[in-house]
Amino acid sequence: MNEDRQSFVPDGFDVPRTLACDGFRLEPLGAEHNARDLAAWSGSIAHIRATPGFEGRAWPPPEGMSAEANLADLERHARDFAERRGFTYSVLEGTDEVIGCLYVYPAKEDPRRVHVSSWVRADRARLDARVHGAVSAWLREAWPFDPALVDYAPR
Repeated sequence: MNEDRQSFVPDGFDVPRTLACDGFRLEPLGAEHNARDLAAWSGSIAHIRATPGFEGRAWPPPEGMSAEANLADLERHARDFAERRGFTYSVLEGTDEVIGCLYVYPAKEDPRRVHVSSWVRADRARLDARVHGAVSAWLREAWPFDPALVDYAPR
């Protein structure tokens, strides 16, 4: 994250609030997703840890976490979104079922680069490549990032 708390995107950029696709949609992650988000990832820990972009990372924790700790994490992501320092979206199916998550943040090693990662629940694994393809196109078409600076593990 940018330590000087500057915006990750240009001041005049209107951050997309949603992406609607065949089989899923995105909306900003927030406290209202807590129970559904916790159930989604805690039931798919091994699957997520094997997802491209998550191998070797500390999240999700193998032991899970409490609803309170998950809520604090979601609130942090919502603050980042509001302050334009990083953008996390719930991947939803139907009207409100959380089936995954998308993260768009500056790379820790080089804040000029864009680190993107996403996961879907194990029981929705068939959607992983579709989410990746749709998000990749969305980032090229609707976001102000240089595609050469976007790091999003291929599927």
